[in-house]
Amino acid sequence: MGKKNTISLVLLALTVLLSQSLWAGDVERRQAKRIHDRLTGVNISSVDPDGAGPLKSPLDEMEDLLLADPTGKTAAQFAIDNTATGNPNARYFYNVTLKNFTSPWTNEEQTVFAPLNDYTATVIGLIRDGADFRRVLYDDIVYHANGIVPRGGILTNSYSPSNNLHYEQLEALGPVAGDLSDDTILTPAPMSTITTGLPASATAGVMTSRAAAMAFFSDGTNRAMFRFTMMNHLCTDLEPLKDVSRSPDRIRQDVSRSPGGDSRIFLNSCVGCHAGMDGMAGAFAYYEWDYTTDKTDGNLVFTDGAVSGKHLINPSNFEPGYVMSDDSWVNYWRNGQNWLLGWSDNRDLTPLLKDDKDNSIGNGAKSLGEELANSDAFAQCQVDKVFEAVCLRSPTEFFGTDRAVRDSIVTAFKTNYNMREVFTDVAAHCKGN
Repeated sequence: MGKKNTISLVLLALTVLLSQSLWAGDVERRQAKRIHDRLTGVNISSVDPDGAGPLKSPLDEMEDLLLADPTGKTAAQFAIDNTATGNPNARYFYNVTLKNFTSPWTNEEQTVFAPLNDYTATVIGLIRDGADFRRVLYDDIVYHANGIVPRGGILTNSYSPSNNLHYEQLEALGPVAGDLSDDTILTPAPMSTITTGLPASATAGVMTSRAAAMAFFSDGTNRAMFRFTMMNHLCTDLEPLKDVSRSPDRIRQDVSRSPGGDSRIFLNSCVGCHAGMDGMAGAFAYYEWDYTTDKTDGNLVFTDGAVSGKHLINPSNFEPGYVMSDDSWVNYWRNGQNWLLGWSDNRDLTPLLKDDKDNSIGNGAKSLGEELANSDAFAQCQVDKVFEAVCLRSPTEFFGTDRAVRDSIVTAFKTNYNMREVFTDVAAHCKGN
């Protein structure tokens, strides 16, 4: 072999080695960036935003974690790790990603452009703390700021049942001074201790938050609270649940049995939604949103033992209809086609009671919240929403492993109901190739 050929081979070998060195870990680096961007929504920085000086880039850290754990779960956990050894950008997962994730649940318009409020803050806090997420529908809990915020921020407005200034001011402080990932800033408290006139037995997680009450208990007949809770936490509107075979005995007087003069419309359509909805919406009999002209300045009123007048309106529409006398509820959807929602017989707090036809029964919003939160539909809904938020697609949209992975994450979620793990598991699955 000539000298010229030998030199060419050496140069080729060096080129290959250099190319391999330059591209080693390139896949993991792109995966790290996708995981970080999808979870935090901000560019990766190599400088600590608190001004502590240069750090090892979170991108470098996540790349190393992906090389050590190709599943991506460890890297995803680092991306939202709000501890001192975690990602300095993790705060944006809580202040931005989770805030935008939750905001549409808090209003009838389902807009993301809603201010931070007690509903949103409570969801963020439960996820941040790795708490049992079922508590979101029944616990005596609300997350709020403790008044004096680290990093130079001071809140002049404490939590108030009459306005939202506390949360609006907290949000205005931004993700540094108003860091919602910091458990010294956003802290849990019993809702019954800071909300006037609401006993612990009447609390039901975010359903009795100020924001939800303003949106879904104001005016109307409180059916909105049931409908939007189903939409937000079981991922279904009423139309797919329509079952005309259920008993109509809980449908109230205000529902005409002959809309437009045609009773067939009621029998073949209206009864399908109202039988189930009115049966369960009785849990909200004692709640009212009280305001004068501007409902944003109102407050939640609980009239223990006294049915709010809104539930008794328009009695002449059908006088033989159901008349509310207490806050009892019955779940007729445990039988019929809607058993597919996966109703559970396991309860952590309120013992499950049933009537002689195997329909679950109870009193008040708290026990209804347990009924809904223990369903299979609740667990699957949380995973599906995270999948759409992080992967930017439905888990049933494409062929491939999406549906199987979704189902496995649902199974894992039901062992501890930890939403932090759902976010990291989904982000790891959608890290790309």
